[in-house]
Amino acid sequence: MSGELMPLSGLLPALVSEAKRRRLAIALVFAAIALAALATGLLWPRKYEASTTILAQESSIITPLMEGAASTTGTKNRAGIARDVIFSRKVLSEILVAGGWMATNPTPLEQDKLIEGIKSRTVLQTARDNLITITYFDSDPRRAFLVTRQFAQLFISESLASKQRESHDAYDFINSQVEAYRLKLTDAEDKLKAYRDANADARPGSETDTNARIGQLRIQIENTRMMLMEKNSQAAAIQAQLTGESEVNAVQTVQGVAQTQMAALQQQLDTLLLTYTDSYPDVIRLRHQIQDLRVQAQGEEARRNTARMAGIPIPVDNGTQMNPMYQQLRMQLAATRSEAAAAGARIGASEGMLQNELERSRRIANSENVTSELTRDYTVNRDVYQDLLKRRESARVSMNLDAEQRGLTFLVQNPAVMPLQPTGIRFMHFGLAGVALSLAIPFGLLFGVTRFDPRVRSVWQLEQATGLTVLAAIPYYPTPRDRRRDRVRNSLLGFIVAGVAIVYLVVFWLRLKGWV
Repeated sequence: MSGELMPLSGLLPALVSEAKRRRLAIALVFAAIALAALATGLLWPRKYEASTTILAQESSIITPLMEGAASTTGTKNRAGIARDVIFSRKVLSEILVAGGWMATNPTPLEQDKLIEGIKSRTVLQTARDNLITITYFDSDPRRAFLVTRQFAQLFISESLASKQRESHDAYDFINSQVEAYRLKLTDAEDKLKAYRDANADARPGSETDTNARIGQLRIQIENTRMMLMEKNSQAAAIQAQLTGESEVNAVQTVQGVAQTQMAALQQQLDTLLLTYTDSYPDVIRLRHQIQDLRVQAQGEEARRNTARMAGIPIPVDNGTQMNPMYQQLRMQLAATRSEAAAAGARIGASEGMLQNELERSRRIANSENVTSELTRDYTVNRDVYQDLLKRRESARVSMNLDAEQRGLTFLVQNPAVMPLQPTGIRFMHFGLAGVALSLAIPFGLLFGVTRFDPRVRSVWQLEQATGLTVLAAIPYYPTPRDRRRDRVRNSLLGFIVAGVAIVYLVVFWLRLKGWV
């Protein structure tokens, strides 16, 4: 037989003939597929879907007013952690109660299976960082609504509680750090105070005072040395003038004059000693003057004794006439030498005080490292403590904002509603698909059988197979028995199609009434 395809004019009669011959089988296949689809639609679980949308925002009038004074919990990553919040054990345990699953007192293993089923039926979507959509589907529309609404409420309450815990934990941490640094600051302050009490040179301003004192003493020593040089020059000049003057104008003794001057000077010395010490410059000067007069008197006495032993007449004291100019110069010389001696004494005292100040400066320099380290520790702890105090107050304000829900807020943008119609593939879809498949599949099988069956079914096939021309065809005439059999088959076919239609109508009507 040739492999050529049968033309449409020959295929259609063959299809009609084969359909008539196999009409009962086609009806049975039609009924089986239609009823199977209808049963599948009845057994297919309904899926009622409910969803809610939550908006997390922090746009309030308090935000710009508290900027810089408090840090409100932001919306960043709030949508990202929504899945962790919603699918937490605490939330899902409350969902089991809200959905009525705990009414049957399930075991812990059954509770885990129920929780896994709830997770698989829950869809979480985040359109933006602050927009969260929770979708849940269930076979019970009321339970789908209750669970979705409870999800939204629990998410909001848990997020707000987490936000409050976050700000409270931050405040507690900063407060603990404040207390810790307060103890550190007190300890550093005590150490610095104890060191300064034990070392007088470590007190503030000691180095400045010492440097100023050293500079002052050095200037004083230089000035005193200049004055000493000046007094020495004056003494040398007076000594030169004294050398050119005669001690007396006539032969006479000055012992009485010296005794009178010494008595006057001794009286001045006694007066000064009532007020000043022996190192006072005027006291030193008067003592030098008295010493000079005593030496002068002793020299005069020695001269008189020498003259007496030599037999030279000695004038009486009352007739002695001293040279006034000579006496004045000697007094000036004694005064100048006394002032020079006092300047020398002041230089020695000032140099001693300078050495003491230099030694003190070295002690201050040695203690400067310890003082600097203690002061640095105190300053660092003080700065950190003051900064933590400010941060603690900011954390306190933030905690109060979160407690009063003045910062980040959650709004239910689209609340959950009771689903009235199931979603996804519904019973009507199964019914229509069953009718379509019950028609398509039998006729598809019939077309396949007619097309690929090798038996001769038309004149065209016979001519192609034999290569001869068919001159005439003998039609088939059914016998009475064949006609009775056809009527029975047609009746069965009608009953089957009518039965399927009636079943469809009854089930759809019951479904519409909600009875099945």
